[in-house]
Amino acid sequence: MMILIQNLRFYLSEHPAIVGFRWSPAHLWGSTWCFLFTSVATYVGFSIFLHLLLNLLLFRRYHRPLPLGPLPALHSLSMALISATIFAGILLSSAAEIRDTRWFWRRTKTTPFQWLLCFPLGTRPSGRVFFWSYIFYLSRFLHTLRTFFTILKRRRLSFFQLFNHSILISMSFLWLEFSQSFQVLGILLSTSIYAVVYGYRFWTAIGLPSACFPFVVNCQLVLLGCNLVCHIGVLLLHFIKGGCNGIGAWIFNSVLNGTVLLLFLNFHVRMYLRKRSKISHRIDDRHFVNNVKVAGNLEVVKDKHL
Repeated sequence: MMILIQNLRFYLSEHPAIVGFRWSPAHLWGSTWCFLFTSVATYVGFSIFLHLLLNLLLFRRYHRPLPLGPLPALHSLSMALISATIFAGILLSSAAEIRDTRWFWRRTKTTPFQWLLCFPLGTRPSGRVFFWSYIFYLSRFLHTLRTFFTILKRRRLSFFQLFNHSILISMSFLWLEFSQSFQVLGILLSTSIYAVVYGYRFWTAIGLPSACFPFVVNCQLVLLGCNLVCHIGVLLLHFIKGGCNGIGAWIFNSVLNGTVLLLFLNFHVRMYLRKRSKISHRIDDRHFVNNVKVAGNLEVVKDKHL
């Protein structure tokens, strides 16, 4: 057991490729601004094109969704495993970074929790933590496949889903490009929630019973709430400690997170109101049918008496 734990620790935080990682636009795939803009534009454009193609050309008379087989379940399983791996990797890497740089923090009176929220000024995107930040950035592209599954299965395209996935890719890129503070806690929170959510989606995709409450929505609300609290912590530390690294990118990140939060609440409130209206209409229909039946029975009784 101890050998297994040591091997996991080595491959997740002490491997030379992890320790010697360095964010470089010249040597890493997907590390240029041109790639970022091209990939996001391609994702949005292809999603819109696929949605229009299915609705206008292929499914004018055929209203059934395309059978996707086990693809959604396999995607959910892979995303759950990848998220759990990134969570374990950045957790062990953060512990190793804290261990190796504790001597320096004593001079600046910095605690590990403060480092998780606020990188010191001059931090460069290299080392263990930024390796897993890069893996998290790459996993965002695999995350976008869910948009295409939704289009193929339900023939619906949500603006919130397009915007949210595009923002996640952009923010992950900014974390690396500007060595932005808060990214360690951001990745820990995101991957822990994603591992649970995608594990639940795999659970339901293979036919197992689902929760009796909106499980995914509640998990997303928890993630957004934790992000909001952490952003407030970064702002306080920025003024108390004399500055956090990548604060300009953090401000842009905060604006985008606030926009996503507003869109999320607006989207789910509208969905909730729509469901409530459908339920009320069903209840009214049932009352109408019952009243018709009662009236019919009364007429029958009157006819008998006559």
